[in-house]
Amino acid sequence: MHWGVQFVFTVLIALSVWSISIMIQTSRSLRTFDKMEGLDEADRLIRARDWSALKGWAASQKGLHAGTVRAALETGSKDPGQVDRSIRSYLTLEKISLETGLTPLATLGSNAPFIGLFGTVLGIIQAFGTLGGSVQGDTSSIMVGISEALIATAIGLFVAIPAVIAYNFFSRKLKLIVLRCESLRDLYLSRLDS
Repeated sequence: MHWGVQFVFTVLIALSVWSISIMIQTSRSLRTFDKMEGLDEADRLIRARDWSALKGWAASQKGLHAGTVRAALETGSKDPGQVDRSIRSYLTLEKISLETGLTPLATLGSNAPFIGLFGTVLGIIQAFGTLGGSVQGDTSSIMVGISEALIATAIGLFVAIPAVIAYNFFSRKLKLIVLRCESLRDLYLSRLDS
């Protein structure tokens, strides 16, 4: 196998391992922040304007939803604008930390096929170089070289497809978590008026 194709294989395998580690880490992070236990209870407490019980609920819960309620309660203000800014700031900071793994997944998903294609091009160049210096009847070594080169494109797709699927899945899940937090924020703000 040509050294350029071997190098591309090595790079793609390393990128695949990196992609899998990002998927595992992002999955763990989202699972930590997507704690839904007691969310109906928080809804009920906000609707009832039971702020002391809501504070106890937020202190006992984990996840982005409980953090949203804590951010609202920690302002100590009844001013909807100030509470809204506090919650938006909290959600923005948490969203930034949760999105850190998504950019590499998107980059891998869009660029791994090109890296594989680069390996294919190197392998085909090598095969044509062999063809130029070979005896007329020796086509088997050229066919082996071309087939090895095409494997690089297949591996590039093998790295890219799971990365794109994971990126779309995690992006959607993060968006839903943040939307639920924003809904909780809006409910809280609507109950501050009286």
